[in-house]
Amino acid sequence: MNREADILIVGGGLGGVAAALAACRAGRRVVLTEETDWLGGQLTSQAVPPDEHPWVEQFGTTASYRQLREGIRQFYRQWYPLRSEAMALADLNPGAGRVSKLCHEPRVALAVVEAMLAPHRAAGLLTVLTDHRPVGAETDHDLVRSVTLEHRHDGARTTVAARYVLDATETGELLELADVEHALGAEARSEFDEPHAPDVADPLNQQGITVCFALSHHEGEDHTIERPADYDFWRAYRPDFWPGPLLGFEAPDPRSLEPVPRTFLPNPEQDPLDVSADQSADAGDKELWGFRRILARRMHRPGAFDSDITLVNWPLNDYWLKPLVGAGPQGAAEAVDGARQLSLSVLHWLQTEAPRADGGTGFPGLRPRPDVTGTPDGLAKAPYVREARRVKAVTTVTEHDVAIDLVGAYGGTRYRDSVGIGGYRIDLHPSTGGDSYVDIGSVPFEIPLGALVPRRVRNLLPAGKNIGTTHITNGCYRLHPVEWNVGEVAGALAAHCLAEGVEPRQVQEQEKRFEEFATLLDRAGVQRHWPDVRGY
Repeated sequence: MNREADILIVGGGLGGVAAALAACRAGRRVVLTEETDWLGGQLTSQAVPPDEHPWVEQFGTTASYRQLREGIRQFYRQWYPLRSEAMALADLNPGAGRVSKLCHEPRVALAVVEAMLAPHRAAGLLTVLTDHRPVGAETDHDLVRSVTLEHRHDGARTTVAARYVLDATETGELLELADVEHALGAEARSEFDEPHAPDVADPLNQQGITVCFALSHHEGEDHTIERPADYDFWRAYRPDFWPGPLLGFEAPDPRSLEPVPRTFLPNPEQDPLDVSADQSADAGDKELWGFRRILARRMHRPGAFDSDITLVNWPLNDYWLKPLVGAGPQGAAEAVDGARQLSLSVLHWLQTEAPRADGGTGFPGLRPRPDVTGTPDGLAKAPYVREARRVKAVTTVTEHDVAIDLVGAYGGTRYRDSVGIGGYRIDLHPSTGGDSYVDIGSVPFEIPLGALVPRRVRNLLPAGKNIGTTHITNGCYRLHPVEWNVGEVAGALAAHCLAEGVEPRQVQEQEKRFEEFATLLDRAGVQRHWPDVRGY
């Protein structure tokens, strides 16, 4: 089958969704594809509550991202049996998790994403192809003419021709398929003089992936799963940089690398309204049940729920033995299978051998929640991917632009062509190259348009984690609101270039053209510069 569109967006994660919204608002015909059957990426198919900066409730995101967040809260207010005190909260945190001020269930985010896109589908501007993955691209010198997609189940192929192509895939698939110059894994220190880069480049040194899963707990019941095939391996596995076995409640503190014990107590009696989700004051990751809790039973009227639901994305189930990207399809499949086996092993260990406060072992009442993740086993539909291929862009953001030790508390690069902002520590999880955590303080940063403009290719734009960062700075540019911001700008830029008959490089380079585009972003509520955050 052949299709045509003004703009093809490959990848239906947060960046892809935001890109589609921006392009459709500009009146463009868009085809949006997604490898799974759920749009929303990190928030839905990967089941990861949002990682956000401390000021997210006041400023520092695009208007459409705020609309997404408020839509999630409103879904709970309208459809869930919230206590009156919770119902009245403007800053409702449905799961009362500590990792985020907005912990919630994947299906709720999915419902809101679908609602945001619905008017554009009804208008005939947006076509969504779920269960489709890219397998080929036709190029003509510096242009991408079309992308071929394969249906995940029946193998049927569809080729979509478009004037602009956006790569919003989780791993930067189109950069490879269309032979777009890109980086992968860790750059050598000599390339950008980054203090935390290794001496020698290693494309296969990538942050670990995680297959998240959802759990509730039901005392007196037994939901123990069958012993996973790789359980014996994971039960005995002890990384060199770990204080003990990986399957245990002691793990390195990401910042100090000192051993820190974690606690695990299902369904604590603390009132969830007393929980503070302030990562700047307390990382909140020492108490595992509440860290990424996505439904708090006591947030609701008595008897509505017999258990909380928590999301397991912990040090225990980060997988780093094999890289996801760059080792071919077989290598990627082996990495995902390994990550799934690790998560199933963590679950089985929790149910059967994990130490309890009363001196016993195992929590057989832990129940995996397929109904929450939309899968047969309760594991997320897709692995949480922290690192993708990264386009070789006009501008590369390096550690020298954002690391607080290099730029000072109120420093950081300010870009003439800023098209958005973000804030997060440089947070690198253990990697396939054998690195432990790398956690570097960073300053609130800007997103330069030059990081979205490839050096050579004229009509392909990155729309997610694949912008012009390094292995190091990807660690703070990979989070949910930044991915959304990047996607929204990419969609708006493609639409603007079509309307004005210009190319992205011209918009980025020419002052007058950039100001015209920046005015459109300002009108759309894309915050391009930080206010003075001192005193917050």
